[in-house]
Amino acid sequence: MNSEELLAQERRLQFTRFGNDVAIELGLHLLAAAREQGLPIAISVQRNGHRLFHASLPGTAPDNDRWLERKARVVDRFGHSSFYVGTTFREKGTTFEADSRLDPDLYAAHGGVFPVILRGTGPVGTVGVSGLPQAEDHAFVVTQLEEFLNAREGQ
Repeated sequence: MNSEELLAQERRLQFTRFGNDVAIELGLHLLAAAREQGLPIAISVQRNGHRLFHASLPGTAPDNDRWLERKARVVDRFGHSSFYVGTTFREKGTTFEADSRLDPDLYAAHGGVFPVILRGTGPVGTVGVSGLPQAEDHAFVVTQLEEFLNAREGQ
């Protein structure tokens, strides 16, 4: 997946409102999908740095929480998905770790955390998972966001 495709996902997957209740509903949606698929992932939903939902399924470890934190810092700093940020560095023939000048113990531009974008406002939080290979983490979040937002349109 290239950076243009990843940006298109961000333009498409936006919220009209995002409060605590919506964050918890989103987290529960991801949790149900992960359980149904038997995925060993940790899930986090945040708004402005405030963790509103967190769950860790069997097969996860404390390291998954650290990965979520590092990927969310990338999203908070750059305003784009962690996968997009890493992809843009790779497309330039380098890596995030080599050229970002950010501490890799604090920042990870690996797939799995997506910005919560409020239409007309911009990024206001993050939704993410950790536990699968980075492309799969990203794909799971995008698929679930798409389902969640499509279901809410009819409300």
